[in-house]
Amino acid sequence: MSTKLIMAIIFITSALVFYTIGVFSERRANTLNKKHVIIFWLGLVCDTLGTTTMKSIASSGNLSISPLAESIHGITGLLAIILMLFHALWATYVLYKNDENQKRVFHKFSIVVWSIWLIPYFIGMFIGMMH
Repeated sequence: MSTKLIMAIIFITSALVFYTIGVFSERRANTLNKKHVIIFWLGLVCDTLGTTTMKSIASSGNLSISPLAESIHGITGLLAIILMLFHALWATYVLYKNDENQKRVFHKFSIVVWSIWLIPYFIGMFIGMMH
């Protein structure tokens, strides 16, 4: 296993850990706070680094997958990163505005984004296990 692949796996898994902790600790706290926003941003950074590293591996030709699987994974992965970015920006905005109602209902959106993020995570995991 290459060093690049190991780093990509560490980044993507770290994104999963950060995002899961952020989403469920926010839900448990029943409000959005600064700690959650920081964790969301860390998850986004790790996911972006992992995705960039995986893209580098795929474009080097060291990973052969079907064009359909590559397309599905690419589209869902891009959607997930865009949603994570929007989520982190919105969380930052809600915290900045200090709107208590928005802070209390924010976890509903967090669960949706986290659930959508899991789709490319598991697709990538299954693609990796096939090789």
